[in-house]
Amino acid sequence: MLEKQQIDVAVFRYSVIHEFVGGIKLEYGEKQNLLREKCARKWVVPFSEKTSISESTILHWIKRYEDGGRRLEALYPKGRSDLGQQRSLPREICLALIQMRQEYPEETVPFIIKKMKDRDIVQQNEYLSLSSIYRFFHQNNLMRKTPMNQDRRKYEAQMPNDIWQSDVMHGPRLLIDGKNKKTYLIAFIDDHSRLIVHGCFYTSEATATFITAFEQALLKRGLPRKLYVDNGSAYKSRLLMYASASLGIALINATPAQPQGKGKIERVFKTIRSQFLPGFTGKTLEDINQSFEEWLKEYHERKHSSTGQSPISRFVDNIECVRSAPQNLRDHFRNVARRRVNKDRSVVLDRIMYEAPVQLIGKQVELLYHEDDRQTVEARYKNKSYGMLRQIDIHVNCRVKRDKNNDVVISPTGKTPESGKIWEA
Repeated sequence: MLEKQQIDVAVFRYSVIHEFVGGIKLEYGEKQNLLREKCARKWVVPFSEKTSISESTILHWIKRYEDGGRRLEALYPKGRSDLGQQRSLPREICLALIQMRQEYPEETVPFIIKKMKDRDIVQQNEYLSLSSIYRFFHQNNLMRKTPMNQDRRKYEAQMPNDIWQSDVMHGPRLLIDGKNKKTYLIAFIDDHSRLIVHGCFYTSEATATFITAFEQALLKRGLPRKLYVDNGSAYKSRLLMYASASLGIALINATPAQPQGKGKIERVFKTIRSQFLPGFTGKTLEDINQSFEEWLKEYHERKHSSTGQSPISRFVDNIECVRSAPQNLRDHFRNVARRRVNKDRSVVLDRIMYEAPVQLIGKQVELLYHEDDRQTVEARYKNKSYGMLRQIDIHVNCRVKRDKNNDVVISPTGKTPESGKIWEA
């Protein structure tokens, strides 16, 4: 399985077990109820036909995560050559099922099986596993769409940093670098206290900008247990999913076409549009962010109509529950690339050549790096760090020789010794 697929599976497994390992103490009865609830759900499991997860599997993932030092890598799957392939149903049956679903989009699975036998696509006495067909239908999004009346209830997180909501609001056009450009407010709100843990206007709503805003929010107010976001591309990036899981944060995407789940942050945006923007008179990005920071101080001190407390006082009432951001927070937002180290110790990343330790020659290693900083690239092999790599200076390397004791020395003259001779210090 490829590294990207392993990460996707590990992130999914963490999303299943995050309540058990996220720092909230569960009583025995609560744990059992939560286990039963998860076992009863239908899941879309990456690279698998299964749509349900057993209790023993969930407990096994929890144990692996805890025994592995609470690292995301502990949830990586163990390789299997046929992972993600249909093993229970023949290919001909699968194709026939897809065709029948297109013909009968609103009918049940038993009805479709009966039609297949009536048409002699399947022999009358041939046994077809209903569970296998249901798994196939779920995996390929073939289940019939039945409208349901959803049970919507108001909810509120019990403690600060239990749940954050985040979204983007379109801001005014401002003078930026001599041009009139559109701005975007990226904000994060704590569900329990209504505190805006971070809010800032940017010139983009792309993934890189959202990641920057998310880092700032974590540095300011610590780590949430859950982050509730929309379904845009910025919120489904592999980097965000991996970083959130490695920090012990469950990333939850809102159900498409159901904005009710983001009601609290939408209400904040409504307040910003009606109370902040009409009074803003600046012209630059610096002006609006400075004014917004001052407005936030006042907003956080005002009593909130829903909670009866000011956001800042409600947040600090249980400050002991807040997890602070780790000192190496930025390292959790690094990209990961897999490369094989050449015999001359070189390894190439985006046309830049680096020098790896001798013990990594011939091995496929992970290179961890920031998109905007190629000077600090870390090499990792089998979850062990081999430190930062340095870029290769070809001109210096041509002067590197070994003396009589086989120690590395560099010629001070910059001249390469004649062929067959050993330069001596």
